[in-house]
Amino acid sequence: YLATNQGVVGSIPASRTKTRMPATKVAGIFVFGCVTLPHQFKRWLLFFVPMSKAFTKETEADDEDLELPPISAGGKNYITRQGYDRLRAELLALIDDERPKIVEIVHWAASNGDRSENGDYHYGKKRLREIDRRIRFLTKRLEIAEISNPSVHFGTDQIFFGAEVRYSDSSGCEHTITILGVDEASSVLKQVSWISPVARALLKARVGDEVSMITPNGPQMLEVLEVKYPPVKESDAS
Repeated sequence: YLATNQGVVGSIPASRTKTRMPATKVAGIFVFGCVTLPHQFKRWLLFFVPMSKAFTKETEADDEDLELPPISAGGKNYITRQGYDRLRAELLALIDDERPKIVEIVHWAASNGDRSENGDYHYGKKRLREIDRRIRFLTKRLEIAEISNPSVHFGTDQIFFGAEVRYSDSSGCEHTITILGVDEASSVLKQVSWISPVARALLKARVGDEVSMITPNGPQMLEVLEVKYPPVKESDAS
C-alpha cells in the first residue's frame, strides 16, 4: 500500500574485491567465507584458504541465522538509496577488508601450537563468527531491498515513505519525525521505520487530517501539521 519508486538492487562490483585473497563469485557477489547465498542456492561456501578442521567447524548455534525484524507481508525491505548504499558499503568492507584480516590472524595464532590458552586464536574465531553472521544479515537485507526515492513526492502534502512529518498528539505536543526503512531509521535523528505504529498511523494522511494511533494506553489522536520531502536532485531527474 506504499507508493514507492522502485529501483534495481545492484550487485557488488568485481573491482571492489581483493586479489590477494581467494574468492568465489556467486550471483554477482564475490564471497570470502561463509555467507548466505540468494534463495536459489541452499548451501554455504567454504572459505578457500587451506584451514585446519579444528577451526573451520562451527557449532549449530553459530550457524543459526539472525532473526530478521518483521518487514511486510510481501517481504519487501523499503529503504532509501542512501540507506541502501550504507548497508552495501558495510558489507563490502566486511568482505574485502575485515574478514581477510581476521582469517590471517587466526591462521597465525593456530600455527603457534597449543590453542587451549591461545587468546588470539579464540578471539579470532569469535570475531569471524560475528563477521559471518553480519554478512549473512546484510546479504539477506540487501537481497529483499526495495529502493524508494522520497523526492518523487516533493511538493505534495500526503504522507508516503521518506516523508518528514510534523504532527501534534492528543496532549497538544508537537513532534517531527522522518519515515524511513527498518535498517536505516535512527531514533537519535528522530527517524522511525515505516512499520512503526506512528508511521503506520500517519501513512497516506494529509496535512490537516487527524488519525488514530493505537498505544498501550489506548488510542491517541494525531493531527498532521506539515509534510516535507527532499527536493529532486539533478541526478534523479536525468
